[in-house]
Amino acid sequence: MNPQLLFWIPAALRLLIILVCAGVVWAFFGPLAGLSVAFLAVTALSFLQLFYLNRLDNWLDSPESEKMPDGWGAWTDVFSRLYKMRRDDERNQAELTEWLARFRQAMSRLPDGVVLMDDVLFLEWCNPTAQSHLGLDLERDKGMRVTNLIRHPEFMDYIILGRFEQPLTLSLRGRKLVVHLIPFENRRQILVTHDATESERIDMMRRDFIANASHELRTPLTVINGFLEIACNQPSLDSATRKAHLKLMSEQGQRMQNLVDDMLTLSRLESTDLPLRAEKVNVRALLEQIVREANALSAGKHTISLTVAGPDVKGNTEELRSAFTNLVTNAIRYTPAQGKIDLTWQDTDEGPQFIVRDSGIGISQEHLARLTERFYRVDKSRSRETQGTGLGLAIVKHILLRHQGKLVIESVVDQGSRFMARFPKSSVYYENGQL
Repeated sequence: MNPQLLFWIPAALRLLIILVCAGVVWAFFGPLAGLSVAFLAVTALSFLQLFYLNRLDNWLDSPESEKMPDGWGAWTDVFSRLYKMRRDDERNQAELTEWLARFRQAMSRLPDGVVLMDDVLFLEWCNPTAQSHLGLDLERDKGMRVTNLIRHPEFMDYIILGRFEQPLTLSLRGRKLVVHLIPFENRRQILVTHDATESERIDMMRRDFIANASHELRTPLTVINGFLEIACNQPSLDSATRKAHLKLMSEQGQRMQNLVDDMLTLSRLESTDLPLRAEKVNVRALLEQIVREANALSAGKHTISLTVAGPDVKGNTEELRSAFTNLVTNAIRYTPAQGKIDLTWQDTDEGPQFIVRDSGIGISQEHLARLTERFYRVDKSRSRETQGTGLGLAIVKHILLRHQGKLVIESVVDQGSRFMARFPKSSVYYENGQL
């Protein structure tokens, strides 16, 4: 039915009832009484409308669905429809509030910074990452112009020139940031920041690794090719010279083999496709074998002692053998003859640790932080003499990381060094719930 009819038919019926009642009174009590009844009825009906208008006006000051008044007559339908509209609005508002909370939560967890601005670059919102990248504070800086908050010449030029097709790379607050401004809607812009510091560092490490590996391989290859050229051009070399050349070529070939083996080991340790398969590691038996090999390498030139006072651990035996052997081998290589090397396996409050202490040449403090870098050498000439590849401590570091451990180095020049492989308490192996 037409909504207009639904309104006017009840209103006409109420007026008709008033007229009928007034006519009945007129017939029985005279015209004055009939008109009085009609006047009072219309007045009461008018006051009723004003009463509900007042209730509607009061409700509009605080339009909550729970406070919606009840009505009579046509007001019943009016209040019912208003109640439905208000409930729909509250439901939509609740959904929008929930979506906004989800959006902000999602934006807050992004690794990239997000800044929302209006068309004249006034800050509206930013996530915590953007605050960290750009030094912003949402509570303090909201409503301020972003170009007044980020006073960087390259950033200012990027904004002024308006060439937003390509991102901007800049150094800010000790980070390498990639900044991209994205206009959206008619009066909004998004500023996205990406921290490329770690990627830049990894790229630099990769470039250095390739350069260093190429350099390390070039030297033995040059020696081998040189001797081969001599052998081809001078076939009448005497036996002693030929033997010496073959010996040097063999040494250089072994050096290349060691280098390739260590690079493959590092690549394998860094691979995410190689999970650690933990097992019980008999530390005493492992260290006793390493000591026998160390004595053979030292050939009696050093005094090597072993103290085992710690528990067995969970881990990969072969990986730990490689890590411990590298530490012991380094101590032998860099400790002069008649020196002492003490190996200790002990338990501490933080967890078990393996200590290699030597009376060697020691290391300057400025070199300690870089010792685990690939191909980093304190003394390159001495490292070549001892057949080191420059990858041993890098291998140790990665093995310990796979076992949730860490390498700590202490050293004093001309007094010796102490290398400590520390493991967490959780690495201790328990047999049937007991140590």
